[in-house]
Amino acid sequence: MAKRIPPTMPRAQRQIETLGERLRAARLRREMTQRELATRVGVSVPTLAKLENGDPSTSLATVLRVLTVLGLDKDIDLLAQTDPL
Repeated sequence: MAKRIPPTMPRAQRQIETLGERLRAARLRREMTQRELATRVGVSVPTLAKLENGDPSTSLATVLRVLTVLGLDKDIDLLAQTDPL
């Protein structure tokens, strides 16, 4: 049975796509191929490509591992750090 992916709201989809673009740019700045990054993260090249292309089915664990390999994992600590509510 195929994995069911809930629909993504347009704004969230744009954010996911933008994150993928930023991760691709970070990878390229480090002069890494998709294959090199995928190997270091422990995922397949198609999975990494899905992340970079803004596919919402990519797991949060994969995103975190990519951030760690790219040296950007401290950025995740800033999410929801302050909650003015």
